[in-house]
Amino acid sequence: MRSKLLARSKLLARSKLLAAAALAVAALGCGAAEAQPRAAAARPAGLSVETRYYTLPNGLKVVLSRDPSVPTATVAVYYGIGFRIEPRNRTGFAHLFEHLMFQGSANAPKGTFDKIIYNNGGVNNGSTRFDFTNYYEVVPSNALESVLWVEGDRMRGLDLTPAALANQQAVVANEVKVNVLNQPYGGWPWIDMPMLANTNWHNSHNFYGELKDLEAATADDAKAFFDSFYRPNNAVLVVAGDIDYGRTRAMIDRYFRGIAKGPKVVLPDISEPRQTEEKFKVRPDPLAPRPAFTAAWHVPERGTREWYAMGLLDQILVQGQDSRLYQKMVRETGITGTIQGGINVGLGNMYNYRGPMLWTVALIHDPAKSREEITAALDSVIEDVRTKPVSAAELERARTKIRSNLYNLADPSTRFGLVDLLAVGAMWEDDPDWVNRLEAGFDKVTPELLLATAREYLRPANRSILLVEPAPKSAAPTAGASK
Repeated sequence: MRSKLLARSKLLARSKLLAAAALAVAALGCGAAEAQPRAAAARPAGLSVETRYYTLPNGLKVVLSRDPSVPTATVAVYYGIGFRIEPRNRTGFAHLFEHLMFQGSANAPKGTFDKIIYNNGGVNNGSTRFDFTNYYEVVPSNALESVLWVEGDRMRGLDLTPAALANQQAVVANEVKVNVLNQPYGGWPWIDMPMLANTNWHNSHNFYGELKDLEAATADDAKAFFDSFYRPNNAVLVVAGDIDYGRTRAMIDRYFRGIAKGPKVVLPDISEPRQTEEKFKVRPDPLAPRPAFTAAWHVPERGTREWYAMGLLDQILVQGQDSRLYQKMVRETGITGTIQGGINVGLGNMYNYRGPMLWTVALIHDPAKSREEITAALDSVIEDVRTKPVSAAELERARTKIRSNLYNLADPSTRFGLVDLLAVGAMWEDDPDWVNRLEAGFDKVTPELLLATAREYLRPANRSILLVEPAPKSAAPTAGASK
């Protein structure tokens, strides 16, 4: 989220240029083939991503994936530090540090990183999520070594000066003002709903950061944060694309092997108690032109049979114009013109988090529609999947949709989705090949499992409802204030 709006526009523009260039030169050759790559188990059809996976002596997990279809290389470094783990009284610090990582390192002063990427026609960015912070670049394959050098240099140590910290504190504070405080529906629902639905502070504080906390951070705080979390033994490096395995591994050894290992990261308790009573809140918003309705439910633990079932329920209920909630809320009742939702909505997808999570449904609606009318329409759809088995045809359609979504994530044009799946697989499963088993998990879901999952996790008592209502300025609370 570094310079969020500008960075995204640059990224999209350069991504399109890279993809167009790739199509033009794809026939020019793709590097030397190598013997015996680690490949996915043979399957009749489906996703099959080739990987090589190993760990350096300093604890850095490394994933390599060769795909010569586009003559570029994508590099991603994931650190096991996200919103949930940031210290108390330092809300937004994980996000602030994402910005500080672009302020220069020992051998690459401020500006060097971007210059290396952009001068090679590449793109780069970073983001902060619930359970990790990531940095990623895509460049022509012949620029790979330069990218690995600069990523290794900033993992080795940053130039954390008081001036650099003050500069980025101002940048992040401005981002909060632009994207939350002065934006209609700012923070809805991705900040607002976790703060209502969750009980544990780690899951329920203002992830973007309270301005008072951001302003109070010192250079010593930044150094302590870096030393604690930005270490090779708390990181995953992924390199995917038109690469040579042997040469890439030699580069990684050259730039990362000598980085000192840090102390083991001790994670806080991020568990959530089972919700037994519906929660409700109204948030006045003086900038909102129309009211908004949001509902969220806690979901099964990631990787379980029920989690796969919840992913398919998400497809059935809210993904696409064939979904049940779209049919009910848009076409039948006219409550809204569109509806959004998902697992980990606004901050990723159902694959790239670890810990308590919500399935969220959100819509901006006709002011003439009451909360009671909207809730009744929602309940009619939810109770149907809680009390009646889904047909085999609808279940198969949901599998097809989620399979298509998974393939889109693994698309080779930039490989951002692919490296994300490989990185979280290495980070939390200790196996990037988990990506090749995801389809099998969805294939095992039965109508009976769907019904049981819906009964438990879509309970009314497991639900939180948040309303955003247009209001005069004097009625609006401070954005991001805790519940």
